[in-house]
Amino acid sequence: MSPRTATLIGLTAILMWSLLAVLTVATGKIPAFQLAALTFAIGALVAFASFLFRPSAFLALRQPLAAWVVGVGGLFGYHALYFLALRFAPPAEAGLLNYLWPLLIVLFSSLLPGERLLPHHIIGALLGLVGTVLLLMGGGGSGFEAGQLPGLAAAFVAAFVWASYSVMSRRLKAVPTDAVAGFCLATAILAAIVHVLVEKTVWPETSAQWLAIIALGVGPVGAAFFTWDIGMKRGDIRVLGAASYATPLLSTAFLILAGYAKPTVTIAIAAILIAGGGLIAAKDMFRLRS
Repeated sequence: MSPRTATLIGLTAILMWSLLAVLTVATGKIPAFQLAALTFAIGALVAFASFLFRPSAFLALRQPLAAWVVGVGGLFGYHALYFLALRFAPPAEAGLLNYLWPLLIVLFSSLLPGERLLPHHIIGALLGLVGTVLLLMGGGGSGFEAGQLPGLAAAFVAAFVWASYSVMSRRLKAVPTDAVAGFCLATAILAAIVHVLVEKTVWPETSAQWLAIIALGVGPVGAAFFTWDIGMKRGDIRVLGAASYATPLLSTAFLILAGYAKPTVTIAIAAILIAGGGLIAAKDMFRLRS
């Protein structure tokens, strides 16, 4: 598989994650960790079902402890911190800090063997950051209060966790993508344990809510992690990091189409900055090669 193909596969994760917000809204009032347990379990079961046609894929679960620590720590650690952030801090401010992870991926990539951080990667990432700040602050942030600090800190740490997980996946290139199925199952179990300890169970009330949960498990909390793993391990990690800024933009677009948000001039300006930054960072992909 060529790096360009792997990068394109990785970009599909960004598209799937863009549906996360609208699908989550459609699930109703299900507690966060219960929703995580259900959706990660669905994602794992779909992956294991595909293994039935490829029995040798089950061997991918036999990985060293370091791979499991990175995989489960990244998936569960990030989502646990992000849910904590949404519980204790306003969504706009929490999202602003959380979306530092694309910039961190671009910067952390310079630490990888054989990788170089060039000026256009930095410019593209910073333009995407400015666009994301404009988009999220346009949603109505109103300053910080003392009681919000734990949530804001969780959002900040979550950005580092996801960026570290993504870049460390490159260092664990020998770990096959099929192993992500095991990481998802372990994350589902941990989320279920936390749910039992701190949340009250609330089951979906309509078939539409069940369909939203299934869609989440198959896409944003399922297949997206597999395609992202391919992109991180075999694609252009800097391009994927910069392109990740499209996630909040596309997420807002889907919310608008679903009637959960209204289009504004701020969104239009943010779109130009985010799209422009992504194109600048990804210009290597568009160069003609002999």
